[in-house]
Amino acid sequence: MPLTVGVLRENLEGETRVALTPEITGKLTKLGVSVVMESGAGEGSQIPDDEYADVEFTNADGVLKKCNLLFTVQPASKDAVQKMADGSVIAGLMYGHLNTDLVKALQSKKHVGFAMELVPRISRAQSMDVLSSQAAAAGYQATLIAASTLDKFFPMLTTAAGTIRPAQVLVIGAGVAGLQAIATAKRLGAVVKGYDVRSATKEQVESLGAKFVETGVSAEGEGGYARELTDEEKAQQQAALDKEIAAADVVI
Repeated sequence: MPLTVGVLRENLEGETRVALTPEITGKLTKLGVSVVMESGAGEGSQIPDDEYADVEFTNADGVLKKCNLLFTVQPASKDAVQKMADGSVIAGLMYGHLNTDLVKALQSKKHVGFAMELVPRISRAQSMDVLSSQAAAAGYQATLIAASTLDKFFPMLTTAAGTIRPAQVLVIGAGVAGLQAIATAKRLGAVVKGYDVRSATKEQVESLGAKFVETGVSAEGEGGYARELTDEEKAQQQAALDKEIAAADVVI
């Protein structure tokens, strides 16, 4: 059976991403893969239909009727799953533990679902690590939103009217999103502090020019992830962070 890849317009409010860009559809068509997309699928990402070469555009029902592999950003709707031919493949974010109706719909149609949020975080799969790539974007955007919302400048400014002190930014959590937020806030000129329950992140935070907040609590778990804190540890952590939060202009 020839492979036909389909892409629908994302319908979740505020979602501007598209599952395939012109660069990727070009690579697919060179491999002999047919690509069919819903008209306007790329508009949220500022990509008009005419930038997609050798791609067929139709309505949503037309896409679902023709494709046997559907790429999505947000979890596919139950209706979309039901309209695809039995035994099709869907790849995208799924959050199956929350979307049980979606999982049941996939089972009833004998579809194969690839939940991209469950791709293991290993070197071989790095190019498919959607959580890390999108977390970096989220950390960057969070800092820009904070800078545009705050009623003072991020950097220190020396003006004829005097010196304006830099903003104090506290970033809680030093994962991919947190580290990107720290890096962005530093580039904007703020004084930045970072905190994470994993003490191993101290070096990463400091390498970006931020100060690591010490609470005396370390919750290093297996595989580099954090473990659940005890009630005593939570109280100790909260007491230390209360002072930092009170002194901060921005908390991310």
